[in-house]
Amino acid sequence: MGLHIDLEVKDQVLCIRLVGELDHHSADKLRSQVTDILDKHLIKHILLNLGELEFMDSSGLGVILGRYKEITSIGGQMVVCSISAPVKRLFEMSGMFKIIRFEDNEATALHTLGVA
Repeated sequence: MGLHIDLEVKDQVLCIRLVGELDHHSADKLRSQVTDILDKHLIKHILLNLGELEFMDSSGLGVILGRYKEITSIGGQMVVCSISAPVKRLFEMSGMFKIIRFEDNEATALHTLGVA
């Protein structure tokens, strides 16, 4: 199926919406696109909308963890919202929810990051 990546900057928040499968084939594509945005814009926080992500493997977790470390190193936050059941299970098993906050939907997540 592949991965569709939708990136949008709202104020200082990078909204990342993923559709499809985030695996070793698509992890580098996501990493490079996010890095380009972070280099070009003043980004303080990252919002990950994973409601349409059907599959993710350890490569996907690695990309997310790398961006988490990058954004928190400058005092920012990463928030995940609208997560699909299989991906939510992977997040729970890997312990990602211990470091990354989860919100039910994108509007709530943006609000918690100070974007109305």
